[in-house]
Amino acid sequence: MSAQKIALITGANKGIGLETARQLAQKGITVLVGARDEAKGKEAVAELKKGGLEARAIAIDVTNSDSIKAAAAQVEKEFGHLEILVNNAGIMIDDKDAKVSEQTLETWRKTFDTNVFGLIETTKAFLPLLRKSDAGRIVNLSSILGSITLHATPGSPVYDNKVAAYNVSKSAVNAFTVQLAYELKDTKIKVNAAHPGWVKTDMGGEGAQMEIADGARTSVELATMGADGPNGSYEHDGEKLPW
Repeated sequence: MSAQKIALITGANKGIGLETARQLAQKGITVLVGARDEAKGKEAVAELKKGGLEARAIAIDVTNSDSIKAAAAQVEKEFGHLEILVNNAGIMIDDKDAKVSEQTLETWRKTFDTNVFGLIETTKAFLPLLRKSDAGRIVNLSSILGSITLHATPGSPVYDNKVAAYNVSKSAVNAFTVQLAYELKDTKIKVNAAHPGWVKTDMGGEGAQMEIADGARTSVELATMGADGPNGSYEHDGEKLPW
């Protein structure tokens, strides 16, 4: 097995994804900057390389099966293994004023295509390469908005934030994380869900309290933890969140 560690981050050309790539590269890991638009991925890589970091752009659209397959084949051909998969790509469709019962089926389908089905298909495609690593790590980007417990608890930080399609998609990500973690519990691969925090990104919007560098911290910690780290956990900054 090569001593070179390889990490793929989807949706990594900006925001938390790009910062996750930066922080992993700073640890000596070769990062593959996944982006739907390869040109934007290359721009992000150029930025990372200015800092002396090892990065490569890779085209991957998590809503396109052919794109996912091509990306997995490229990584297998060029590296033969993968140590870290950060499923960072995600969308929140801006119809926040719509009531739960008023969000369109189109919004639900588009949200789930990226946040759930795209994440699952990407994971399935790269799992054989993760199995070839000495200790694979899968990090699924979730959100505190995916916590069913907190949504059902009056007075909780998210109780009044019912962006239904997005929230439920992240609840589904959490559930998939638990299911896959069970399958992998007797392997060296660990899979966990990460809540980055309310971060100053395009999705976070005005009022967000955390800097992007802090928002990437949970993903990086889960991606680089040792054998004693959690499996099948839902975490933010080292703390477990209620499902």
